[in-house]
Amino acid sequence: MKKLVFILIGFVPLLTPAQEVLTLEECYALVEKNYPLATKAKLLEEKANFDIKVLEKDRLPKLDINAQATYQSDVIEFPGDIPNANFETPNKDQYRATMDANQLIYNGGSIAARASLKNAEMKTLQQEVAVNLYELKGRINKNYFNVLLFQEQINLLQSKMEQLEARVKEVESGVKYGAVLASSQQVLQAEILKLEQQVTEADFTRIKALNHLSQLLATNLNERTNLVKPNIFINVTNDSDRPEVKLFELQQQQLETSKTVIEKANYPKLLGFAQAGYGNPGLNMLENSFEDFYMVGLKVNWNIFDWGKTKQQKKAVDISKEMITTEKETFKLNNSINIKEAMSEINKYRELLQSDSGIIEMRKKVLEATTVQFQNGAITSSEYITELNNLYEAEINQDLHEVQLLLAKANYKMIKGDLNQ
Repeated sequence: MKKLVFILIGFVPLLTPAQEVLTLEECYALVEKNYPLATKAKLLEEKANFDIKVLEKDRLPKLDINAQATYQSDVIEFPGDIPNANFETPNKDQYRATMDANQLIYNGGSIAARASLKNAEMKTLQQEVAVNLYELKGRINKNYFNVLLFQEQINLLQSKMEQLEARVKEVESGVKYGAVLASSQQVLQAEILKLEQQVTEADFTRIKALNHLSQLLATNLNERTNLVKPNIFINVTNDSDRPEVKLFELQQQQLETSKTVIEKANYPKLLGFAQAGYGNPGLNMLENSFEDFYMVGLKVNWNIFDWGKTKQQKKAVDISKEMITTEKETFKLNNSINIKEAMSEINKYRELLQSDSGIIEMRKKVLEATTVQFQNGAITSSEYITELNNLYEAEINQDLHEVQLLLAKANYKMIKGDLNQ
């Protein structure tokens, strides 16, 4: 029988849901991996590769098959008085089938320029994805520290319950022998029941916030998941490194590449061509019969005057670049203001925490004296609970300010763009 009991005890940990541990850095990594938008970057690269392959097809020869049958109202005729000549009048119905081949030999690097533009567009769109994913980290911060706050509150409430349960045990014997009124024990037990309600309420709120975080990370998180309080170091000397700044730079590079495409569009194009065919008449218009024929050659296409179209297009691109520069400078200015505000939040919670320590120290001394008085029957349980609540209110405020300080630091790093540092 004893062996069976030991075996069952050994299986208890296996039957209890395992408690998972999750860090803030792991949350950042999960959202970049699992969020649906994260797959878009890879899809953009695949699309760009296909688009470039399509462009490269322009270097290959183009083959066309053409066929036509016509009937014309008139044909060339030769006067009958030409000496020693006997020309047959061509038929009014004529037939021709040809295979035409055109091979691009030179186009001024237009294909390479358009391929570069496709790459530039891909990088810009991928950076837009990176910006959107980065903005999600602000929502992660809010949800993560919200869960962490309720997690800390639950720990404090449970610690408070333990102290009250210890006081209940102390007064039980006094109530038993009539030295202490039963109401004293009942007041303490009622307070314990009230704390159990608060723990239940806080835990439901914690699970709700945890579910929000789970949805954001596209990961199933165990309800027993324990979030780790991060150790966040901020560096006020580093320059801002937001992904939006890189996006502005890539947008300008893309526009500069588009100017090259505009220039290359007016370069001369040299093509080789060949034609093989069968028809009546063939190339010899005087031979009124079905003949096969062919021709090969070179041709140049060069638009030497475009009425200033290229110049105007390049000016439009330059204006677009100036607009992006303005947006970039505006973003940097606003970001600098946000960094200062975030630093002000950090300093505020640092000062609050300094005063929290003093308040808690004094409340602990008051509670120690109150506990002795309660144990000696000098005060009622209600008076003891009042001082206990004062201490735990101060400790909850301290925990709140600690979490708010961590959130302020995390937001500061996100605003500054140094989450990976």
